[in-house]
Amino acid sequence: MSTASNTIAVPVTAVTCLEDRAHVERAVVLGLEAGVQRLRLGPVRALTVDRTLHAELDSDHPGTVLDVRVVRSWTPRGPRPPADDDSALRHRAHALEEERLVLEQRRDRLRARLDILGRLAADVLREIGEGVGHGETEGPRWARELDRVDAERDTYGERLRTVDARLTTLAAELGAVQRAMDLTEEEPAELLGHIELTVESPVAGPVGLRLRHLVPCALWRPAYRAVLDGDALSLETDAMVWQRTGEDWSGVRLALSTARSALATDPPRLAEDRLTLKERTAEERRTVDVQLREEAIGDLGAASVLGLPAVDDGGETRVLHAPAPVSVRSDGRAHRVPLSVFTTAASSEYACSPEVSPLVTQVVRFDNLSGHVLLAGPVDLVRGSGFSGRGTLEFATPGTPVELAFGSRDDHRVVREAEESRESTGITQRTVVTRTVRLHVSRFSAPGERGERVVVLRERIPVSEVSAVEVRLRKEACSPAPDAVDADGVVRWDVALPPGGRRTVTLVYELSASGKVTGL
Repeated sequence: MSTASNTIAVPVTAVTCLEDRAHVERAVVLGLEAGVQRLRLGPVRALTVDRTLHAELDSDHPGTVLDVRVVRSWTPRGPRPPADDDSALRHRAHALEEERLVLEQRRDRLRARLDILGRLAADVLREIGEGVGHGETEGPRWARELDRVDAERDTYGERLRTVDARLTTLAAELGAVQRAMDLTEEEPAELLGHIELTVESPVAGPVGLRLRHLVPCALWRPAYRAVLDGDALSLETDAMVWQRTGEDWSGVRLALSTARSALATDPPRLAEDRLTLKERTAEERRTVDVQLREEAIGDLGAASVLGLPAVDDGGETRVLHAPAPVSVRSDGRAHRVPLSVFTTAASSEYACSPEVSPLVTQVVRFDNLSGHVLLAGPVDLVRGSGFSGRGTLEFATPGTPVELAFGSRDDHRVVREAEESRESTGITQRTVVTRTVRLHVSRFSAPGERGERVVVLRERIPVSEVSAVEVRLRKEACSPAPDAVDADGVVRWDVALPPGGRRTVTLVYELSASGKVTGL
C-alpha cells in the first residue's frame, strides 16, 4: 500500500445547518494510482464528529473506500493578526513586526540604489581614464559628475545608516516584548484533525470524492422583515446563522433544516394508569362545585415564539435553501442570509380587546405566497414612516392566511368600565349574577382628516360546561346589539368612528345558577 506524503485540501462546498449543529459536505478531485493507497486530507477542525464521517467516490468510478477516519494532533498555532480581545503586548509585537517588515524593504531598496551609484562612479572614473589617454581635457564636467555621484552616495548612505539603526532598536524592543510575552502569556498548541482515507482503485486517474460529517457550534433561526405600503405588503424571509466551528464557510450551498438530531429516538416508556370509581358522598350529591377558569382558544399551527427558542416547524421537519452561495465566518456572530421575498395584497383591521389591553392595534392579514412554510420567529415592522417596531410571526404553511400585528394606534383611546349585581330568588333559591360592561371608544384626528375608521371591539362572556349554570346574553339590553357571538363566548362589534368621534358600547349578560351550585 502506498502512502501519500503531502496533505490534500478538502474545502467545504455545502452546509446543512440544523437546529444546534451543522452537516458539512466537502468535495475534492483526487488523482488516484492503481492499487491500494492511503491519502491524508485536511486539515479539519477537531470538533468533527467521528461517527458521522462518511466518504464516497463518484458512482461511475470502480474504486472503493476501504477506511476513513479522523486523526487529531496538537499543532503550534501559526502567525495571525491580533484580535480585539488580545493583550497590549501582542498588539505591540504585531505593530513592531509590521514596522520591521517595512524598514527591511526600505533597506533593500537603499542598498540597491547605493550599488547602482557605486557602479555609476566606477563608470565615470573609467571614462576619465579613457579620456585622459586620448588627450581629452574635460576637467570641470568630470568634477561635476563625480561631485553629484558622491553627494547622492552620501545621502543614501546616511538614510541606510538611519534605517539600520532603527532596525537594531526594533530588534532589541521586539526581543524584550517577546520575552515579556513568554513570561506572561502561554500560546497553547491547537488541536487539528486530518482525515486519513484508504482507497482501492483498479485503475489510475482522477476521481471525485465527497466527505460528509457533523460539527457542533452552529445554529440558525428564522427572521423576517415586513414592509406595509398601503394595501400591499412585502415580506422578506431571512435566516440568522451563527457558527463557531473554527472554519469559515466561503461560497457554500447553504440549506437550513429543522431536524432535531440531538433528540432521543427511543420510544416513551409505558406506565400503568388505573382508573377507579367511587361512590359520591351525601354532600357531593347535594351540591355542585363550579369554578371560573381561563381557557386559551386553540388554533391550528404553532404558538408565538419569544426570545431565541427552538425552531418551531409544526411537528414536521422542514428544509429551506438559500438561493445563492453564501459565506459565513466562524466568529460566533449573527449573519443574515436572504431566503425569499414576495409582495401581496393585504387587508388591515383595527382591533381592540379592552379586557386584555386598551390599545387599538392594526392587524394585517395576507396570504403566504413565499412558496415555503413561514416558521415562527421575530419580524421587523416597517410602515410608511419607517421602522415601527418588532413583532412575532406565527407558523404558516404555503398559501394559508397569516395575521401580523403592526403595532398600536396613538390616535385611539378605549376605556372599559364593568359592574356586577347579584340577586337570589326565595322560592327556587336560584342566584342570578348580572354583569354590565361599557366600552368608551374615542378617536383623536388631525385637522383635515376625513373618512370613517372601523374599530373591531371584542369582549368575552363565560361559557358554561354544566347544566346547573346558565349564561344568557341580554341582547335587548346591549347597546348596540353585537355583530357576532361565536361558540367560545367572544362578542364582536364593528364600530365606525368619524374623525374626532366617540362611541359607547354596552354589553349585558347574566349567569344563572341553581341553589346547589357553590363557588360561583
